[in-house]
Amino acid sequence: MEKLQWIQNKILTPKNLLHKCNALRAEGKKIVFTNGCFDILHQGHLVYLAQAASLGGALIVGLNTDASVQRLKGTERPINHETDRALQLASLLVVDAVCFFDENTPENLIQLIKPDILVKGGDYTESQIAGADFVKQSGGIVTTIPFVEGYSTSNLISKIRSL
Repeated sequence: MEKLQWIQNKILTPKNLLHKCNALRAEGKKIVFTNGCFDILHQGHLVYLAQAASLGGALIVGLNTDASVQRLKGTERPINHETDRALQLASLLVVDAVCFFDENTPENLIQLIKPDILVKGGDYTESQIAGADFVKQSGGIVTTIPFVEGYSTSNLISKIRSL
C-alpha cells in the first residue's frame, strides 16, 4: 500500500474508529485515548504523544475540528486546517488512529470507544479532563503526562508574529 494512503487510512470517522478499536481489543491491545487541537506540532506534542502511546497497545487521538478550535481558542485559530493537522498526526508512527470531533470536548467520542486509558497533559487536573468519570466508571484509567516546559502553540504563534 502506498505510504500516503496508509497515513490517510488512519484518519477515521467515529463509526470506523469504533470498528478499529473493537479489532484492536480483539488482538488484546489496550486503547489509549487523548485529544487536542494540535494546531502547530512541536516537540512538546511529540514527546507527549510518544509517552501516551507507551501506556497501551494503541493510541487514538481525538482532534478538534476547525470550528471547535475557534470556539475554544478564538477566531484567529487554528493556524493549520483540520485536514492538515489530521494528516500530520496520522503520519506519526506512535498514532494508530485520528478522529475528528466537533463538540467542545471529546466526551461523545470517549463514550463511543470506551478507552482503557484516558490521557491528558499535566497542565490538566483529573477533574478538568472530559470523560474522566465515564472512563473510571467503565473500569478504565485516567492519567496525566507531565507538561513539557517551554513548548506551546501559543508561544510559537507569538514568536512568529514578533519576527
